[in-house]
Amino acid sequence: MSSLVVRSERVVLPGGTRPASIHIKDGRIARVGAHDGAATGVREMDAGDLMVLPGLVDTHVHINDPGRSAWEGFDHATRAAAAGGVTTLVDMPLNSVPPTTTVRGFNAKQRAGNGRCHVDVAFWGGIVPGNADDLELLARAGVLGFKCFLSPSGVDEFQNVTEHDLRAALPILASLGRPLLAHAELPSLLLEPNGDPHTYAAWLRTRPPAAEHGAIELLGLLSREYGVRVHVVHLASGAAVPLLRDLRHDGLSITVETCPHYLTFAAEDIPDGGTLWKCAPPIRERSHREALWQALVSGDIDLIASDHSPAPPSLKRVEDGDFLAAWGGIASLQVGLPAVWTEALKRGLSIDHVAGWMSSAPARLAGLDGWKGCIAEGCDADLVVFDPDAEWTVDPAQLHHRHALTPYAGMTLRGVVRTTLLRGETIFKDGKVMPAVSGRMIASRS
Repeated sequence: MSSLVVRSERVVLPGGTRPASIHIKDGRIARVGAHDGAATGVREMDAGDLMVLPGLVDTHVHINDPGRSAWEGFDHATRAAAAGGVTTLVDMPLNSVPPTTTVRGFNAKQRAGNGRCHVDVAFWGGIVPGNADDLELLARAGVLGFKCFLSPSGVDEFQNVTEHDLRAALPILASLGRPLLAHAELPSLLLEPNGDPHTYAAWLRTRPPAAEHGAIELLGLLSREYGVRVHVVHLASGAAVPLLRDLRHDGLSITVETCPHYLTFAAEDIPDGGTLWKCAPPIRERSHREALWQALVSGDIDLIASDHSPAPPSLKRVEDGDFLAAWGGIASLQVGLPAVWTEALKRGLSIDHVAGWMSSAPARLAGLDGWKGCIAEGCDADLVVFDPDAEWTVDPAQLHHRHALTPYAGMTLRGVVRTTLLRGETIFKDGKVMPAVSGRMIASRS
C-alpha cells in the first residue's frame, strides 16, 4: 500500500504531461496511475491543476564548504535548492579548501556536509596537475566523475590542466568509465585586459568565443584518442554549436550544458559596473543567447545547470564595479527553474522541454538515471509542485543563498515552486524550508 498519493491534472511524465496519480511507498514511486485511481487509508496530496514535475537535478553547484563557507555552505545552498525545486545537486570539486582532488579532500567535504543537507548531494572529483594517482581512489570513494579547468580557475589550490596533464588522466577515466567535465576555455586564446575595467565590454573582450572553440577542439581530439566521455560545462558561445554537432556526428561521446544566465541575459543589457553579471565564460551578445536556445531545442545542447557560484559582496566588487577584479560567479540556484521557464514560454516551448533539460538529462550525466530526475516506477519520489502561471519579483532578501546577491534581483519571473518533496517528504512548502534535514549524500553506483 502506498504511504502517499500525489494527484494532479498536469503531471510531467517521460511520455508527456497528463493527469495522473503518483503512488509513493517508502520514499519511492511504487506506480503511476490514473488521476482518479482509488486509494484508501493513505495520505493524499491533490495539486489540482498545478504541475507536478520531477525534482530538478543540478549537476553544477559550488558549495565551497569547507574552507570558504563564508562564500556559500551546505546549509544555505541546499535550502536554496529545496526552495527552487532542486532535489539533487552535484557539488563541484572547487572552491572548497581542501578541494576534492584527493580522498582526504573528499572526506573533508563529506564531514562538512554531514547532517546539514536539505536535499540529496553527490560530488564530482577534480583533475589538477599531478593528481592522476588519486583518480581511481576518488572513484572508489564515490565521486561521479571528474572536473578540470583548461584555463585558470581563479583559486590557487585548483590549478588548470594542460594537454599533458589530461593525457596522464584520461586513460584512467576511460578504464573507470567516468566522464570528464571541462571548463572549456583555452588560455592561449584569452586576451589581455584593455579599456576601462568598470565597463562590461572590457571584461567581455578578454574571453572571446574563440577560446571556447579552441578548447572544444582539443577536448574532441582527446575524446577520440582515449574513448572518454566528455562533458562541456557552461557553454556560452552559440557559435560553438556547429563544431559540437560535427564532433558528435563523428561518433564522439560529448555532451554539453548551458546555464540560466546565458539563456536569460545578453551582453548588450549589462550595465557598466554591474559585476553581479560577471562569470566565465562571459554572458555574450543576444545572437549567442538565441543560438543557445535553438541548440537546446535541436538537441545539440543536452542540459541546463545553474553553475551556482556565489561570493561575498567584497569579492563581487559591488561597491566599485571593477569587472576585472571581481569574482566571476552567479548566484542562481533558487531561481533557475522560473528563469528558464520564463524564457522558454517566450519561445513557445513546453514544460516537458524544461523538465528534460533540468531533470532527466542531468541525471543521465551523473549516472543517476533510473533513480533521479524522472517520475516513473522505482525512482525516488522527488517531486515539485509548480505553478506555471504565477508571476513574482525576485527579492534577494527572500532567497536562501548565503549572500543576497544575484543579477536576477528585481526581475519579474513566471512560475512559482509551491512545494518540493524529497523521497515523498515535504522539504519546502509555501515559501518555507522545512526544519528537518532530510538530504543524503549519495555516491556513484558503479
